Amino acid sequence: MTIVWRVARALRSLRALAAATRPVDPATREALRRRWLELPAHARTPEQVLGRHSPGCEGTHGVFPRCDLACTPCYHARDANRVRTDGAHTIAAVAEQMAYLRAARGPGQHAQLIGGEVTLLGPEDHAAALEAMLAQDRKPMSMTHGDFAYEYLERLAVRPDGRRRFDLLRFAGHFDSLMLGRTGISRPNSEAELHPFRRRFVAQFERLRAEHGVRFDLAHNMTVTPRNVDQVAEVVRACLTMRYGMLSFQPAAYVGHPARWREDFRSISIDDVWREMERGAGTRLPFEHVRMGDPRCNRVSHGVLAAGRWTALLDDRDARDLHVRDAFLDRCGGMDFERPPAIVAVAIARVVARDPRVVAIAAGWALRFARRAGVRRLLTGRPRALTFVVHAFMDADIVAPAWEAIQRGEVATDPAVRAAQERLQTCSYAMAHPDEDRLVPACVQHAVLDPQENAALARLLSLRKSRA
Repeated sequence: MTIVWRVARALRSLRALAAATRPVDPATREALRRRWLELPAHARTPEQVLGRHSPGCEGTHGVFPRCDLACTPCYHARDANRVRTDGAHTIAAVAEQMAYLRAARGPGQHAQLIGGEVTLLGPEDHAAALEAMLAQDRKPMSMTHGDFAYEYLERLAVRPDGRRRFDLLRFAGHFDSLMLGRTGISRPNSEAELHPFRRRFVAQFERLRAEHGVRFDLAHNMTVTPRNVDQVAEVVRACLTMRYGMLSFQPAAYVGHPARWREDFRSISIDDVWREMERGAGTRLPFEHVRMGDPRCNRVSHGVLAAGRWTALLDDRDARDLHVRDAFLDRCGGMDFERPPAIVAVAIARVVARDPRVVAIAAGWALRFARRAGVRRLLTGRPRALTFVVHAFMDADIVAPAWEAIQRGEVATDPAVRAAQERLQTCSYAMAHPDEDRLVPACVQHAVLDPQENAALARLLSLRKSRA
């Protein structure tokens, strides 16, 4: 009986190991297949990552609409600041939305804990919301204006008994001169005046790691309008010296609170912002070879920063590197590389066992990249990954008719509305509505659904009730 039990246990362990080291989880593979088939035909290109490597990013909605800064522009609906931040509501709503996303999109996807200002939650409630996301195999990132004290961050990351609550925290800090009310600089006159606050944000996470061993992954967000577009290059140059893993810029769109619109945001395009980013990076940022969704919405360039110089992972002008992209998406598309290193190593070994040619493809790429980046820089220049991104949201007045036409199953005759339909159908950033059994594009959530949702929340979670 003992031998039978041991054999059964060994078989269970082997099955568990085989499942854990699968290159791609079956649920993820199915989610990718569905997303690829949902894309319009024009979006199914060799450059497309959506539906081949990722089903898309995710975000929460209606979980904490209130914010304590005054931004110009502000994407929040008019009633957002009439909603009380309530930890119990946040945790329950996050858990429900993440469970739906896990079922719809499989494990290991990136999800933003987003709404108003996340640090208006107490650190314990914030932690519970992140734990609810982790419980559904999400990779949560807290979206914040960054105006909080180290003590808040420490209480979030470390339990009262001194044990780490999280091994890794992902945060995105939003900093730009259009934001009013920040502690220490209520009305900034330039982006350069915010550099100390950008550095302070990173320094708090560096301190957390030094004192408690909590690793971090940080993104920097910035809204761009005609008022600050000529300062984007300066922000990029400054942030290259800080430990951000992503620099993301968003041309402002007419969405949210109309009283906060103070200039003609339509005059800023993705191309305008990208040129300034390249000027700040001091190099070309290739993007045509990789697309996440619709190129009118997103632009991304992946690379490595070493000894102050950024080098793209792939050279889009080199056919050999484009072959590497194709091989990666074909053999490794959907693989979660953020699993424990030993698990990832076995998963890669399984890919190699299926197609040994990938070894030569990877080795050739590694040699070319090392030559472009410089071997000495890579060895001594403290290399780290750094991604450049632009996200361009759509104006509310074009999203509404486009979404209505999609819901009716119609293709709009108006060219602008039809273009918006195409962008919504190729959206890479979705939010879950479990009660309606559907995912909606983020532009639809913000432009169409947020106003009515926040009005209902203002009644449910009234600030007046909390003051009574």
